[in-house]
Amino acid sequence: MSETPLDREAILAYLREVANTLADTGPQHTVIVVGGSLLAFHGLREATVDVDSVKRLDSELKSAVASVARLHDLAPAWLNDSASAFRPATFDEAECEKLLVRGRLTVLGAPLRQVFVMKLNATRTRDYDDLVALWRACDFETAEQAVDLHQNAYPHDADDPYLINFVRGLAD
Repeated sequence: MSETPLDREAILAYLREVANTLADTGPQHTVIVVGGSLLAFHGLREATVDVDSVKRLDSELKSAVASVARLHDLAPAWLNDSASAFRPATFDEAECEKLLVRGRLTVLGAPLRQVFVMKLNATRTRDYDDLVALWRACDFETAEQAVDLHQNAYPHDADDPYLINFVRGLAD
């Protein structure tokens, strides 16, 4: 299985195939895209190797994802719900944008502000360029506003006295 780069068109094509793989009847499935895949979808980065959802995937949906993975030699978890553990407390599904509705599959894109705070919370070296791109795409008026959203999103995390300077650096 390869880590095939997934750009906007590939992400949409594979998600359509997942939708087509689902039976005609049954419950509606919702995927809420976050992370690098959402950035790739919006042209804020070239590609990603997986599609992260903050909404849990049930067994039927996971089976459809695995079927598409086998068919195209994709990583088995090319679409996964690993990000669900990091869903911000401020996350509101009603604020998501519809990216795809096909059959029994609805794919939503998380608000970019929420993706920003998720990446800020992770603060991995590989997220820096994404944070800069997201800063430009978000409508934060100040670095303090972004830090306040982060604190509200993750209220149980310890305060980081260096976070405000880090965000100011992103803004510059």
